[in-house]
Amino acid sequence: METVTPFREAIDEIKEAGGDAFKYCYQCGLCDTVCPWNRVSNFSMRHLVRQAAFGLPEIEGQDIWRCTTCGSCPQQCPRGVGTSDVAVSFRKIASKYGISPEPVHIVSASLGTEGNPLREARSNRADWAINLSVRSFTEGMEILYFPGCYPSYDSRLKKVAAATVSILNKAGVDFGILGDKENCCGESIRKAGNETLYKHLARENIKTFIDNGVHRILVSSPHCYHTFKNEYPEFNVNFEVVHITQYLSELVREGRLVLEKEYVKKITYHDPCYLGRHNGIYDEPRDILKNVPGLELVEMKEIRENSFCCGGGGGRIWMDTAKGERFSDVRLLQAAETVADELVTACPYCITNFEDSRLSMENGESIVIKDLTEIISEAI
Repeated sequence: METVTPFREAIDEIKEAGGDAFKYCYQCGLCDTVCPWNRVSNFSMRHLVRQAAFGLPEIEGQDIWRCTTCGSCPQQCPRGVGTSDVAVSFRKIASKYGISPEPVHIVSASLGTEGNPLREARSNRADWAINLSVRSFTEGMEILYFPGCYPSYDSRLKKVAAATVSILNKAGVDFGILGDKENCCGESIRKAGNETLYKHLARENIKTFIDNGVHRILVSSPHCYHTFKNEYPEFNVNFEVVHITQYLSELVREGRLVLEKEYVKKITYHDPCYLGRHNGIYDEPRDILKNVPGLELVEMKEIRENSFCCGGGGGRIWMDTAKGERFSDVRLLQAAETVADELVTACPYCITNFEDSRLSMENGESIVIKDLTEIISEAI
């Protein structure tokens, strides 16, 4: 297959795949000033928009797979061009022709057969909950807890699911899980260009939610939050979706959760892209941390709307990134500058990348990586 399609045909394909905004770009370069790639390499995301404008998508190259869809460029662009939308449109075209990095092929196969990207058996999806006093969800329960793929299977992230359960039980929340009835939410494979697989996963989840009488869904992952809340309505359904940081704030406000034990540590908080920039959730996690007795919250130099991406979005969580190009390394150094004891966040992807960076960096082990729920479970 040729890597460059004819001009007019390519323009039409890019528009059809969701990258129509390229026509507003006048190459001012402001997107490059905020793109995380500009901090670790000479790569320019603006180059993708230029390719789109000329109808020359190099769909066999590596460049279209770099974008993490972090959301930094749209808030900087004076003309509303979403560079990430153009990148995703190129990926959709590549997917149409069966072209994608090997890790995406492997993940796609696992998602299609087992409903998760980690090549784990669907039948083991609820094993993390064994001996944790977790019930299967039944209609009429207060809330469905949907931990997501990484907290269900990854040994490090299972601790996040366990901490969440500990908090919910302490607060007396009537909740349950769906276990092996769950599928991956599909957000990341959609951003990797496989719209067909995303729709398959979404439709199966939606049917499962409806069949089991689910109305309110609690999630650990901002990526699950984003797709359930903002993308599943494309299927004419509207579930009430809450991220764990929002729910903790709600439980404290209602007096159902009391933070009474001291946690005498200096903490710095990382805003995940899909919780912050994409969904505007900045205050709740900070409010929760500030309510923990003995905890000192210190901020990094790039926070809230300007938070520096960990590098895991847009399907990048499945791909290898060269040592000198890891966003998470940059962020870990920023955290170290605060002299905090712990770097805290609220996203499984962020934790995965930060843990990898911590283990591979000189003196990186000096800072502890934690999910917000792990702190709260110790403070109740």
